[in-house]
Amino acid sequence: MTWEQAVSVLALVVALAALVVGIVILGKIRARGARVSPLTAREEDAGELPDPAGPAAFVVNPVKVADGAALRRRAAEIAADLGLPAPLWFETTAEDPGAGQTQAALEAGASVVVAAGGDGTVRTVAEVLAGTRVPMALLPLGTGNLLARNLDLPLESTELLIHTALGGTDHPIDLGWLQVATTPVDDGGAAGPAEAADPAPAPAEHLFLVMAGIGFDAQMVAGADDELKARMGWFAYFLAGARHLHGRKTRLKMRVGEGEVRPLKVRSLLFANCGRLPGGIVLLPDAELDDGWLDVAALDTRGGLVGWASLFGKVVLQGLGFRRQLPAPSSIEFWRGREVHVSCSQPEQVQVDGDLIGQATQLTARVQHSGLRVRTR
Repeated sequence: MTWEQAVSVLALVVALAALVVGIVILGKIRARGARVSPLTAREEDAGELPDPAGPAAFVVNPVKVADGAALRRRAAEIAADLGLPAPLWFETTAEDPGAGQTQAALEAGASVVVAAGGDGTVRTVAEVLAGTRVPMALLPLGTGNLLARNLDLPLESTELLIHTALGGTDHPIDLGWLQVATTPVDDGGAAGPAEAADPAPAPAEHLFLVMAGIGFDAQMVAGADDELKARMGWFAYFLAGARHLHGRKTRLKMRVGEGEVRPLKVRSLLFANCGRLPGGIVLLPDAELDDGWLDVAALDTRGGLVGWASLFGKVVLQGLGFRRQLPAPSSIEFWRGREVHVSCSQPEQVQVDGDLIGQATQLTARVQHSGLRVRTR
């Protein structure tokens, strides 16, 4: 065994040990009732416009469903029990992961669109519903199910999830948008006049409901094997992350709103609409889905495995309400704003809600307050 392999194995052992300790502590967090603040309906939303009155529409990723016909039958049965019309049914394809199906549901007069699939399906449906009166409900069938966890939906029961989707309560939540662009590195004027005159492509903007990030978190997403995710769930991301513990840091400059430009050297920079991760871990304790703010966290470690263990401990302690920064080989810094601008010294991997969207050197994150209605219990 080479020394690189030995270090990797040791890193995995330490990380597993930290996870076990974290799970024990997280059990105590749950016992104390630690949870993301529940959503509350706003008075100004009531009575503005009539809510859509048509049937529910399911936008289903068939790859995530073991028995689509049985699910469709059960959804129709529950709708009938609630005195509702039979739901509409749309299945996504490789060519259209849900945008066209959601638009078709709107045109059919759907009263609610149920995103049945993983976080990618949820994001796609939400992009179309953003800014409309039609709420989105969730039937989470993926690996992370990040938004569903932050909404405290009953993930243990498909039956309860369908009941919630068809008969729950609607609440407005914020949306995060991440605009990314790759700017060519300055080569000292080597490019010819024709090249320099070419217009740059318009930056793409991607919606995120939970969290977007650059650095270690995106590398972890990129390294997670699809087959392993299907077998092990979110733990596959943890294993992928163990392979990047000794990776390089990300150098960037960040400006929150109209504030000063801050040079940073970090493991990860995260933009959060809400703060809960799989396993009950609360990474950004102040992040709430309906507060109109984007929460930003810069995570850093020093000293190899000791630094990572320290960082994990700080994250767990945050869930217990301990926020004081102590001298240690790790740090978590927080900011809040409605728009954040970031530039990187070289192209870096970027992820939104656990989906890799490529590399970028320029990012702008912004919040859309009350941009989407969601259905919860």
